[in-house]
Amino acid sequence: MSVDDVAGRQGLSRRGFLRTTAIAGGLGAAQAFLAHSATAAPGRGVSRQQQNRAVGYGELSGRPPVNSDPEFGTKPLLALPEGFAYAAFGVEGTEMSDGNDTPRAHDGMAAFALPNGNVRLIRNHEDRNPPGVAGLDGSAGAPRYDDLGPGGTTSLEVEPGGNRQLVRDFVSLQGTIVNCAGGPTPWSSWLSCEETTEGRAQGWQQDHGYVFEIPASATDEIDPVALTAMGRFVHEAVAVDPDTGIIYETEDRNTAGFYRFHPDRPGSLADGGRLQMLKIRARDNYDTSTGQRVGRPLPVEWVDIADPDPASARANPLAVFAQGAAAGGAIFSRLEGCWHDQGSVFFNSTDGGEAEQGQVWQYRPRGNAGGQLTLLYESPGEAELDNPDNITVSPRGGLVLCEDGDADQYLRGLTQRGQVFDFALNLFTQREWAGATYSPDGETLFVNIQGDTRNGGPGNLGRTFAIWGPWEDGAL
Repeated sequence: MSVDDVAGRQGLSRRGFLRTTAIAGGLGAAQAFLAHSATAAPGRGVSRQQQNRAVGYGELSGRPPVNSDPEFGTKPLLALPEGFAYAAFGVEGTEMSDGNDTPRAHDGMAAFALPNGNVRLIRNHEDRNPPGVAGLDGSAGAPRYDDLGPGGTTSLEVEPGGNRQLVRDFVSLQGTIVNCAGGPTPWSSWLSCEETTEGRAQGWQQDHGYVFEIPASATDEIDPVALTAMGRFVHEAVAVDPDTGIIYETEDRNTAGFYRFHPDRPGSLADGGRLQMLKIRARDNYDTSTGQRVGRPLPVEWVDIADPDPASARANPLAVFAQGAAAGGAIFSRLEGCWHDQGSVFFNSTDGGEAEQGQVWQYRPRGNAGGQLTLLYESPGEAELDNPDNITVSPRGGLVLCEDGDADQYLRGLTQRGQVFDFALNLFTQREWAGATYSPDGETLFVNIQGDTRNGGPGNLGRTFAIWGPWEDGAL
């Protein structure tokens, strides 16, 4: 989720610096998007206020939470449209039900139905501190993947109605590092992804760069198992096709690939499988970051990754990518959020496009061998959409985009006609939105503000929000 600010100091574009560095080292909503996707600036000539009224939920205004935030009390933390309310909970540093402090760096998240009618949230913590610095800590003697790893996940139980009160929260995965995003599975678990390939060579006790699975039914720390067959690279998010069990994976590097994992046994990921990388048919190393046209389908095929867990990944985060690229795999720029809905996979390229402000892509499979890749939207500038990161699809077919840019931090909506609108504005910090996910009944949008990812930051605390209101009045 982070952007290397060295580029700015050297006078290079974000993409130019990072790419140079890397080289040196059911149709439903999907059909509607394809039918109505607009050009790069669907709102060109229309003011933001007019677009919010026309395709969104109207103007945003600062609103206090329905509860008292531990840090800010009833000070307005979010600006939302009329009729929407929110609660804040899970604030970094507050004591959880298991007696441990809520960790820093709230990131990817998903929601699951519990047997008692409540909602289970599983939330990543993208702690970027070095080996041995205190971070996420569970119960004494509980299983850890790496004794020096400060990251992992916490699990929360929330009442689905009323003021969406937090019932219980606890550590569910510990000893991992840089747990960025991930994705839910159809068998009610969360796949948490490490956004780094560091390991023993960098002072850790274990190698990292893997995916870990946490059941929604877990009530304390799980025994961590690194799913090595899913690849060792700079993971961001995953999305599972419920019909095939295939898992799609994004890579957060400026030179990045889009992957899929065929499990040997769907639903039993530790049993292994086959990792592949997307290629544009008959176009070796097709660069998707510039020169793209919204709505144009690109035919796709997949190339095999012979060694998904290369030892060289400790020193070279692109060791997996290099294998796919050698077979002609396509090049993306900083792939982040990824979500499956209605037979399609939607994913964000955070700084893709001519303006380097972001692209939204759709991949639609066609059998096991191919499919089509389509650019749904490309941002013309930060005022329209400022570096989309995490993504989810609403029950009503719109896309929710979490911004991670340099300007004000908005939660944006993208309609089925390719139009962007403002849904929420972060009023209390410049830290990014992350982990947007809807409750199983579709009535609540849960989302995080990340907070600082390292010790010694400016003091921005991560927290989780529940947002609800008249969803039927708009695209989300």
